[in-house]
Amino acid sequence: MDVTIVTRDGVRLGVACAEGQTVLAAAEEAGLYLPSMCREGSCGMCGAHVTGGAYEMGACADGALPKGEGGVLLCRCLALSDLEVEVEVRDEQIGRHRVPERRAVIAELAPAGAGALAVTLQLEADDTHGAAADFVPGQFFEMRLPGTEVRRAYSLANLPNWDGRLEFIIRLVPGGRFSGWLGAEARVGQVLELRGPMGHFALDEASPRPRVLVAGGCGVAPILSLLRHMAEFGDATQVHLIYGANREAEFLPPEILAAVKAALPQLEVTHAVWRPEAGWSGFSGNAAEALSAVLAQGGTMPDIYVCGPPRMLDTVAAAALAAGVPERQFFAERVQS
Repeated sequence: MDVTIVTRDGVRLGVACAEGQTVLAAAEEAGLYLPSMCREGSCGMCGAHVTGGAYEMGACADGALPKGEGGVLLCRCLALSDLEVEVEVRDEQIGRHRVPERRAVIAELAPAGAGALAVTLQLEADDTHGAAADFVPGQFFEMRLPGTEVRRAYSLANLPNWDGRLEFIIRLVPGGRFSGWLGAEARVGQVLELRGPMGHFALDEASPRPRVLVAGGCGVAPILSLLRHMAEFGDATQVHLIYGANREAEFLPPEILAAVKAALPQLEVTHAVWRPEAGWSGFSGNAAEALSAVLAQGGTMPDIYVCGPPRMLDTVAAAALAAGVPERQFFAERVQS
């Protein structure tokens, strides 16, 4: 079968799709690397819409399918005839080179707020990639659970560096295959196989507009990377961080954001707690409600960058839309469970 992939900017890309092969796998076989994460039908990153042809969808998580007629996940979509598929990325955002595969050693494991783990990996040097950790702030790496084909994708919290250091903040999901292993069995010195960097969640540095960054739970990892990038380059753009959690105990240790704020003095921070305990003095409510409060103050409509669980993304997107934020000024990345 022939599959035509139509990008957001109207570029048409043709790939051959074999029987029983997913559209995502067919695209990669043709040298086109579309945004994707879990490859298990749960994260929603490879969402698209079929506009012509017959197809079959494999199992996927509740809420992962894109809304609207023909919504599919390319990692679960099997062509039954020639297909035309519209994707939400521009042609320039589709990779044309195989994603690097690396090995890394677990260097540090430490608590990062209730129910989360700070994981530091040290990349092994190789002849192809050297020793450096080369990525764009906001990107993620895919990790393979040792001894299995289970893979999970996690965003980086640190900055590119010559030392090969990768820092992650990972939520320990009850019953989670990978995070369960991290919380119970992982040890310093173990080797992990990685793919990456991947993803297009990055600052629009050409934009003169102020920025509002919204983080939910471990979605704070790529947001930290973006803020640290601004600090490293002396970016004076007005920026407001909304950091949401169910409980105060879930926030990162305060010294982490204090260090970022010291390096980025124009940074404003709102901690939003959905279920506050007695004595909480910050914002009471969810991240979307906190965003609505910030946008209600008026001024130039900001660029909004949000990373968190799917439900949070949906509510934050709705709040931005209700306030009149143009779609082109809204950038989102889902946290994988």
